[in-house]
Amino acid sequence: MSRIGKMPITVPSGVDITIGEGNLVTVKGPKGTLTQALHPRVTLKAGEGGVWHAERMSDQKKDKALHGLVRTLFNNMVVGVSQGFTKELEVHGVGYRAAKQGKQIVLNVGFSHQVFFDETDDIKFDVPNPNKIIVSGCDKQKVGQFAAEIREKRPPEPYKGKGIRYAGERVRHKEGKAGAKKK
Repeated sequence: MSRIGKMPITVPSGVDITIGEGNLVTVKGPKGTLTQALHPRVTLKAGEGGVWHAERMSDQKKDKALHGLVRTLFNNMVVGVSQGFTKELEVHGVGYRAAKQGKQIVLNVGFSHQVFFDETDDIKFDVPNPNKIIVSGCDKQKVGQFAAEIREKRPPEPYKGKGIRYAGERVRHKEGKAGAKKK
């Protein structure tokens, strides 16, 4: 059995789960509502005390591959509507900064113009200081995608390390031209 697929999913109180036709799962909680069509070869079963399990139809190779995936997608939905997900980004570089103006985030990252990103209903921004951006929401996939789009505007470069990076991301530094001449 899949090690991830057989793990139980604990659903906290205040989270409502509805499974519709075609394995369409709707999860409602204090942070929002998520709906996703999960693969029909893996079913979700409610257990005692708010514990759910993912069960596959057979031991075929495809079903084994889907077992852990469906369980993880369902668990991410439950965690998202109850706790939410966040991604932290750091802005490094002289003159590089971020600011929040209303429902927009404004980036000054070395271009001749400012870069703007708009908040959506799903994704929220927070800029606690000019060098830190926090992206949060209930859908893990959307939070990660939006953080990647922000990072994509000025990824960290390997010589000075300037750019936008994830919190805790390690940037490998190169020596540059002067390092090659020394012998």
